[in-house]
Amino acid sequence: MNLLDTLRSALRSLRANLLRSALTALGIIIGVAAVITMLAVGEGARQRVAEQLKSLGSNLMLVMPGTVTSSGVRLGAGTRNTLTENDADAIRDEIAGVLAAAPHLRGTGQIVHGNLNWSTVIYGVSPDYLTAREWTLARGRNFDENDLRSGAKVALVGQTVADMLFGGTDPTGQIIRVKYVPFTIIGLLESKGQNFAGQDQDDVVLIPITTARGRILGQQQGRLRTVGMVTVKMRDGADMKEAEERVRELLRQRHRLQPDQDDDFNIRNLSEVVEAEQAASRVLSGLLAAVASVSLLVGGIGIMNIMLVSVTERTREIGIRMAVGARPRDILTQFLAEAVILSLIGALAGVALGLGGSQALAHFAGWQVVPQIHAVLLAVLSASAVGIFFGWYPARKAARLTPIAALRYE
Repeated sequence: MNLLDTLRSALRSLRANLLRSALTALGIIIGVAAVITMLAVGEGARQRVAEQLKSLGSNLMLVMPGTVTSSGVRLGAGTRNTLTENDADAIRDEIAGVLAAAPHLRGTGQIVHGNLNWSTVIYGVSPDYLTAREWTLARGRNFDENDLRSGAKVALVGQTVADMLFGGTDPTGQIIRVKYVPFTIIGLLESKGQNFAGQDQDDVVLIPITTARGRILGQQQGRLRTVGMVTVKMRDGADMKEAEERVRELLRQRHRLQPDQDDDFNIRNLSEVVEAEQAASRVLSGLLAAVASVSLLVGGIGIMNIMLVSVTERTREIGIRMAVGARPRDILTQFLAEAVILSLIGALAGVALGLGGSQALAHFAGWQVVPQIHAVLLAVLSASAVGIFFGWYPARKAARLTPIAALRYE
């Protein structure tokens, strides 16, 4: 019996018990659909995390002021002004591989335009800040050195601030009042969306750091050119761990810290955060796939169960076929073909159900799902492997029957 005849015979046998075949394939359908849907959900979550981390910028380190201890009580990070603009300049000039070292001050305040107002975050920054954050302008221009030297009253606004104060109109060239001081908007920032902590990065106003120090955030924050943070961006391919150690050594030297003294600053290497988030996403995707694969295993057990029942029911048929010349190999091939066909039919139906389920989740639940071609191929191949694995034992049992014992079976 050739392969084509074997397939025809297998299909006839499956059609003879159509409802039972459909119920048997249901386990594979659910398993394949679950694998495809869960992997799509996992990939969507991974890409969402990647987008949020990318919005922060890549190859970044955040250098923050250290703590102060009063009467044995440590008051927390940032309670001691230990960083200055000169530190940022030294990091940029003395450490190889630094693309930008952007100092900034941070505060909050009310922004007013006409009869509208909005409370937002105000950053006093240098022109390097946009480079460090990989932040581009939708319209207008960035600050320049003249703006810093003169303490110009100019501002860049985020998309959220622009929407709240100007609706859909172009805000560049408009006048806003920041803590009652008039500023001219010279640029509109591209949207960055929320960061991984859920904060709206577009709800911000950027002004020159010299203007922030002298007019907006007060002399207490700005004295001695102290800053609230330095954002350090390294060039692509830089060793972030080595760069972190170099920054630490430089700042300890500049701050005249003795070997037995603790750092009076903190460094947060965001590349480690990115790696940790990506590793967590990979683990999540693996767990989802593993849970979904249990459905495939259950479907395979169902196939084995039904095939064993089929062998028992068709024992006399097997005996007749062997008596007229069918070889054990032909019997083995036919029953194995039935199991594989059931698996493949279930896999194809499962692919359709999985892709449809993914789109339904995206539409109704608002989840970000990303169906993957390799997940579809993996699910189909896994279903075929399940059919072969769980169909082998019933097929082998049928092939090992002797004609006389089969014909005598009641």
